[in-house]
Amino acid sequence: MNIRKLVSLRSDVSLTKEEVQPAREYIHSYWSELTCYHPKDDESLLGLPNPYIVPSVTSVLGFDFNEMYYWDSYFIVQGLLDEEHKDLVLGILDNIIYLFNRFKIIPNASRTYLMGRSQPPLLTSLIFDIYNTYKLDNKWLEDKITVAQNEYKIVWMGTTKPNLRNVYKGLSRYTDSNLLHDLAEAESGWDMTPRFNRKALNFLPIDLNAFLYKYEMDFSKASKILNNRREAARWEDLANQRKAVINELMWDKIKKFYFDYNYLKNKKGPIYSLAAYVPLWAGMVDANMAKSLVKQLKRFEYRGGLATTDTLPVGQFVLGSMPTQWAYPNGWAPLHMFVVRGLEKYGYHKEARTIAMKWLKTNLNWFIIHHNFIEKYNVVRPEKPPFKGVYPSQEGFGWTNAVFEDFCRNYVDRRE
Repeated sequence: MNIRKLVSLRSDVSLTKEEVQPAREYIHSYWSELTCYHPKDDESLLGLPNPYIVPSVTSVLGFDFNEMYYWDSYFIVQGLLDEEHKDLVLGILDNIIYLFNRFKIIPNASRTYLMGRSQPPLLTSLIFDIYNTYKLDNKWLEDKITVAQNEYKIVWMGTTKPNLRNVYKGLSRYTDSNLLHDLAEAESGWDMTPRFNRKALNFLPIDLNAFLYKYEMDFSKASKILNNRREAARWEDLANQRKAVINELMWDKIKKFYFDYNYLKNKKGPIYSLAAYVPLWAGMVDANMAKSLVKQLKRFEYRGGLATTDTLPVGQFVLGSMPTQWAYPNGWAPLHMFVVRGLEKYGYHKEARTIAMKWLKTNLNWFIIHHNFIEKYNVVRPEKPPFKGVYPSQEGFGWTNAVFEDFCRNYVDRRE
């Protein structure tokens, strides 16, 4: 085929295996480029027992990645869940667990200067993805879930420094050991975003508390597998308590949408963002709420996929303002994955496929022209570069590659 031929961005036009094959071959061969192995501490870089995948190896203006990132690793693994990469996948999880056992936190990344904060908690999801894919035994599951339970208790339900996260009605916030707003915002993974108005410590984020709901439900599921019914019921009760408070504080009954909650001002934040779809992915909404969230997708949907927020942040172009790359018009692979999987979970298969196909085509057309993948895309004008953030835009790119491969498996391979 002619690789220079761009694909149609119409959502009703499917991609074929032949059209995506060159990009998938590139991704497959590029994993080795993104693989690092540093078994010993080296200045600020922490040693890890196994090889891992970094987000990017392209140095831009002196900025590059050599360290393993927490939530990046979860998404990267989504493109590696096969027999060929089994050892690599198991090693990445073991690296994450090694970091927690050593430091009692899964740090933002494996750097000494990133130890003061974590990243969005996805350990239980990673454990179950690996457990189910490779049909591992229950002793393996018990050992790994025990670590996740300790992370949940020490880090995410902590009530004192350096883990002062559980701050209001049993719900948690993002933080940093220095208790600085911008560093707490970095822990959210959304660095930077208009969601918190540069006051991240004041907010209970909807996505974080949905992640913790899923932790509690995953602990319940693991307890059932391990034949501990009483413990399973206890975790499910905690999850239901969390869900009730989330819905009380963060679900707007008029707007029919989830918002972050400013617990110091006792009011919801004003920003419509794709963080509201993490509860859909976590399986914690009822059918009516799911229907409302699906209707609201039109706020975010453009020809290139889903924008991170529904409008351009006020002050985006004010001299000296903080660039907000986690906002309109940028789209990100992790958020597309959350939305698409959430839609599938609630039976919105057509809508999931439409969004996945738009995202695939945006990624593919960029690859056809530029011969690489990037960390984020301009979904409003896919032919244009994304809006820049506080660090230079990166090529590579771990989670983009992985979600592209995952969507190809689910929406290209399975359709033919």
